Amino acid sequence: MKYYIKLMRVHHYIKNFLVFAAVVGSGELFTSKKFGQSLVAFVAFCAASSIVYIINDIQDCEKDRQHPTKRNRPIASGKVSIQNAYLLLAMLLVIVAIISWLNFNLPAIIILASYILLNIAYSYGLKNMPIVDIFILVSGFLLRVLYGAVITNISVSDWLYLTVISISFFFALGKRRNELKRISSGKTRAVLKYYTEGFLDKVMYMFLGLANVFYALWTMDKQQSMSGNHLLVWTVPIVLLISLTYSMNVEGDSDGDPVEVLLHDKMLILLCLIYCLVMVIFLYVL
Repeated sequence: MKYYIKLMRVHHYIKNFLVFAAVVGSGELFTSKKFGQSLVAFVAFCAASSIVYIINDIQDCEKDRQHPTKRNRPIASGKVSIQNAYLLLAMLLVIVAIISWLNFNLPAIIILASYILLNIAYSYGLKNMPIVDIFILVSGFLLRVLYGAVITNISVSDWLYLTVISISFFFALGKRRNELKRISSGKTRAVLKYYTEGFLDKVMYMFLGLANVFYALWTMDKQQSMSGNHLLVWTVPIVLLISLTYSMNVEGDSDGDPVEVLLHDKMLILLCLIYCLVMVIFLYVL
């Protein structure tokens, strides 16, 4: 069972909490209807993201066997057969279909289908196209926020969308940068031959700077921000500390994957928990 959980990349479900961004920022998290809709959206996106990971692992199993760490993935290592992987894939597709049918919302269905199709296209060739591969990685984060907003029928600030886009570019470029540092251009990711460490280093920090500026503007924009709470500006120093800590990890021996970076740094986890606690206090208590 543990190999199927590993195949589904359950620890990557952390990224799917982005579907709660709209309802949290709106101050309606504890409204039963909105919370229930967001929870359903979370489950749907977890199933959809696992579908994408399974397809990617099936497609890349031969290449993964040549990789120093990816060779331990369930399919590449032979712990899960390709036949059983397809069976699990079919079960997850049924879950997504049932949720989409019971909570019929055409824009939400289009967003979820776009996420799956974009990532299938990524697995079957677009990951080898420079810049396009980065764009698809970024789109995954943005589509999560959009999906949560559409499901709950909550308007999201343009500043927040720009923040998500910018920080997503930072994550994706940082991942590529560290892959380039750790892996020779040869065997596992052909697109790395198009990038240089200098290019990735410069643009990733450009996007980090933009993300912090856009976030600060969101906290101060009372008309357009979902909460309108003037205290949110005091979360900016915490976000800057998170940015510094994350950047220090990326500059170290990390592989650059945002989930792995977070889970392997207790200080970063603590700062993120403090940020969440302060946001809840500012939005729902004060």
